[in-house]
Amino acid sequence: MNIDWAALGSVFGVSLGVTVALVGLFTLGIVGLAKREAATSGAPSAAGGTAAAARTGAYVCFALCAAAVAYGIYLIVA
Repeated sequence: MNIDWAALGSVFGVSLGVTVALVGLFTLGIVGLAKREAATSGAPSAAGGTAAAARTGAYVCFALCAAAVAYGIYLIVA
């Protein structure tokens, strides 16, 4: 049995990087939802644009996470 250590290290590095990026993206989505909650509980006149932008950013982060997971499942199945 012969192990290709370079390929194993490459797979480890890519999977570690993608995992950190995906967790960071999901965290940004959660922070965006928290900012939206804080903006809506504050002054109603100043919170309109900020709450909408935070909600939109959070939804974009969650959509990118879902797309990355779907692509990973596609790679496994195909």
